[in-house]
Amino acid sequence: MAVAKKITINDVALAAGVSVSTVSLVLSGKGRISSATGQRVNDAVEQLGFVRNRQASALRGGQSGVIGLIVRDLTSPFYAELTAGLTEALEAQGRMVFLLHGGREADQLLQRLDMLLTQGVDGVIVAGASGVSNELCERAAEKGVPLVFASRASYLDEADTLRPDNMQAAQMLTEHLIRRGHQRIAWLGGQSSSLTRAERVGGYCATLIKYGLPFHSEWVVECGSSQKQAAEAISTLLRASPTISAVICYNDVIAMGAWFGLIRAGRQSGDGGVETFFGHQVALGAFADVSENALDDLPIVWATTPAREMGYTLADRIMQRIEKSDVQAGHQIVSARLVTVK
Repeated sequence: MAVAKKITINDVALAAGVSVSTVSLVLSGKGRISSATGQRVNDAVEQLGFVRNRQASALRGGQSGVIGLIVRDLTSPFYAELTAGLTEALEAQGRMVFLLHGGREADQLLQRLDMLLTQGVDGVIVAGASGVSNELCERAAEKGVPLVFASRASYLDEADTLRPDNMQAAQMLTEHLIRRGHQRIAWLGGQSSSLTRAERVGGYCATLIKYGLPFHSEWVVECGSSQKQAAEAISTLLRASPTISAVICYNDVIAMGAWFGLIRAGRQSGDGGVETFFGHQVALGAFADVSENALDDLPIVWATTPAREMGYTLADRIMQRIEKSDVQAGHQIVSARLVTVK
């Protein structure tokens, strides 16, 4: 008698037209999955007769069922959200995440990787590894362990990497303000040493040039991620250049501080046309690493690249590398979305 083919989670994903991580999230009841997608997955499960076996999945092929995750800075909101999404998706597939804080020194990251490799993890994800990516790749390759990077900027182009498209996000945000009639647009926040900031400022400047608008170096203001510093900085900026009608903020903390600074200066923020801004209002745009549902209810235009969703994508990627040894390293760039909160 012929033995029936065992239905796998990959079969369910194919039948439902979604990713493996999406199937896992639906089955576990985790994540923000639309009702339509959930219904497609459940229909596929019922039609195929899929029965989930977490333990068998984790132990198949002599695997440990453990994925190593090294995060360079656990205090970063971006990496915290990414870690939450990644952990959620991997645990939904019956995998355990071994989380280590990498620190900011190169030798610390290398030590953490060696520790994970010694523990026999199935794969490793490194979130933030500027300057040591080649060494990390070499050590992981020696042990035959898949390695995937998550970064905030483009310094890891030769590795298997997932990162946001910082220039596209800045171009989209700047262009939105220009189409609202703004021609005197300033930049607030970030440090000159940040590559993420450099890419965003590059997109901002390129868009101004594209539309033939003025660029003033004194309108690009550095500022630490502090609401107090941002409030003081925007007040100083507008006193020096009162005709500025829009300001793009480096992140959500800067945006909140700028909003308070405008109130203190007797101004308001909003997303109206430029005719409403002279003398009273200043439009605010900002970058965010969270989903639309988590944004503050303020009159700010956001370019958002949800880090949690990037975590879901990372889970898919590392599982592909683990399950299929012939999968080649790639470079995936995640585009931002424009969100207007009213």
